[in-house]
Amino acid sequence: MSAERRLFFALALPAKLQKQVIKWRADNFPQDTGRPVAAANLHITLAFLGEISELKADALTRIAGRIQAHKFSLCLDDIGHWPGSGVVWIGTKRAPNALLQLASVLRSHAARNGCHQSTLPFHPHVSLYRSATRPVAIPPATPNWQLDAEGFSLYESTYERGRTRYRCLQSWPLADIPAI
Repeated sequence: MSAERRLFFALALPAKLQKQVIKWRADNFPQDTGRPVAAANLHITLAFLGEISELKADALTRIAGRIQAHKFSLCLDDIGHWPGSGVVWIGTKRAPNALLQLASVLRSHAARNGCHQSTLPFHPHVSLYRSATRPVAIPPATPNWQLDAEGFSLYESTYERGRTRYRCLQSWPLADIPAI
């Protein structure tokens, strides 16, 4: 096992929603759009930690366990393409405050623990394709799926046999009390 691991905090997509997204993607984009993200890897990143030591990972895991955040729902009703990074994505036009607060807290703790955080504003999204560097015909709308977030997780990203795999290391529930 290496001394450092590539980690991130994220919201998982339930299996049913993963299947719906994959089918919709197959029906709405040509096969040569880019490198499709595997169904099991569909998620919304809350805070990217990068390559970090076990010590730093343990500290951030303890902090995550103390975060008190509330359950929320969001609508996947937006779609786009970032040609610079080659990502085709679906996201939300109006991110709930509880999502923005959770991401902000996780990113702040990550930064305080030496994990570089992007200076770009947080844009909650699910990556559908990577390496989509040519122009992409974007469908006019998404099916407006609802994602009910009941918890968040810490994931490890590994590259094995030519494939990126995300493995959930630990999860934390979100509180039932609605956010104010």
